[in-house]
Amino acid sequence: MAVVVAIDAGTTGVRALAFGEDGSVRHVAYRALTQHFPRPGWVEHDPDEIWGLVRTTLAEVSALLAGERTAVAAVAITNQRETAVAWDRRTGRPLAPAIVWQDRRTADRCQELIAAGLADEVRRTTGLLVDPYFSATKYEWLLRSGQVRRSPDLALGTVDAWLVWQLTGGPAGGLLATDPTNASRTMLYDIGARRWSEDLCGLFGVPVAALPEVRPTCGRFGSVATGVVPGGSVFDGVGLSAVAGDQQAALFGQACVDPGMAKVTYGTGSFVLTQAGPNRPPDPPGLVTTVAWDLGDHGSGLPEFAIEGSTFVAGAAVEWLRDGLGLIGASEELGPLAGSVPDSSGLVVVPAFTGLGSPWWDPYARGTAVGITRGTRRAHVARAVVESMAYSVRDMVDAMTAAGTPCRELRADGGAASMSLLLQIQADQLQVPVVRPTCTESTALGAALLAGLAEGVWGSVDETVALWRPDEEHRPLLGRSEADAGYARWLQGVERSRAWAAAGG
Repeated sequence: MAVVVAIDAGTTGVRALAFGEDGSVRHVAYRALTQHFPRPGWVEHDPDEIWGLVRTTLAEVSALLAGERTAVAAVAITNQRETAVAWDRRTGRPLAPAIVWQDRRTADRCQELIAAGLADEVRRTTGLLVDPYFSATKYEWLLRSGQVRRSPDLALGTVDAWLVWQLTGGPAGGLLATDPTNASRTMLYDIGARRWSEDLCGLFGVPVAALPEVRPTCGRFGSVATGVVPGGSVFDGVGLSAVAGDQQAALFGQACVDPGMAKVTYGTGSFVLTQAGPNRPPDPPGLVTTVAWDLGDHGSGLPEFAIEGSTFVAGAAVEWLRDGLGLIGASEELGPLAGSVPDSSGLVVVPAFTGLGSPWWDPYARGTAVGITRGTRRAHVARAVVESMAYSVRDMVDAMTAAGTPCRELRADGGAASMSLLLQIQADQLQVPVVRPTCTESTALGAALLAGLAEGVWGSVDETVALWRPDEEHRPLLGRSEADAGYARWLQGVERSRAWAAAGG
């Protein structure tokens, strides 16, 4: 039986996953992506490396599928969002390193825009807050720095657009296209009018002609060009049938298709999304409004929306413990180490390595550890990092509740969702059930389901929802007052982390 293959081009690595008709993972290939930190607050990727890893992982999966004579019904792309890529459509070469969503180099520019009173226009048009997280000031920086020159061959896009263009032929006729889930993260897309905003493009000096065409999330973008995947004839001519930003794909993969349903993904950062339905909700303080997906001919023909909170460091803090401090030898050691002590002994770690996201939006915040004593041990540091993930998610869920969107159940996925300790702390902090599904590859699964829906592998959204299965559910064990006491210490730590890096520093 045919499979659907999802390309998951994430922040720290690239995966290719083949899903069967029952939604199970048949094959997976993974390669780590190099992180570049040329200056404090700067984070970059090599677009050619991303594309090379996509080809390598697809080739590995292709060999497995060919060996068992399994056909590919569709290909999907899901990706790190907001990361800015510039390339030449004539040569196919990147014009500069990709500026990653975590990058803070445009923080001062964002403060200028806020001081000039432009935040309301940006918010009204895009649903976003003015922050270096989003793509617009990254594109502007590339164009103003002299690294990227305007020309008729210039292409500016997020990682998905770079991959769509390459997969469909690159310089030999590749399609320059994206979808609303990614476009709505650029700070250039009018989510009401469903088009690039000429006013905002003018504000940031971004030529509209360099931006990709925006197509529905679910639907054929084109076909994989012959020979693009090395030795991967199983992909030749297969429809590229869905493109979705990673967090919206995870929302779909978690079967959160009805308004009010919510999920958290513990990835490089943590991201909470609540499905808001087809009508744009009021913009909630401290959070953003984004496009959840546009099913095109396979839905109402109109986009659906989501309320989103984003914190920039979750799994990245685990990497810091492992690679930066050497406190653990492997990520899998974190849960048992953190669970070896009953609490953090008063230690609070705020991993604001690249500033604070929702609901604080402070690009000048920096990481803070408060409450260290002579008795602080390695296990306490591990526990405090795990707690920081749960507290930052509570920050976002509390903001959603205050805006009139209470959370009644939270579905959890991403690498850190394998830690039962984290899920229990999360349930205690939110005082609602936290559920991990049997398939925690929700991002890739959601993209695959969207592509399979487009190609008739699944006949309806209801069929995709029926594939979701719970694996482990955690209910609150702490009372509200005890949970609030720990959270109050976290808020004290957050205040100490804020505005640490001076503007312009």
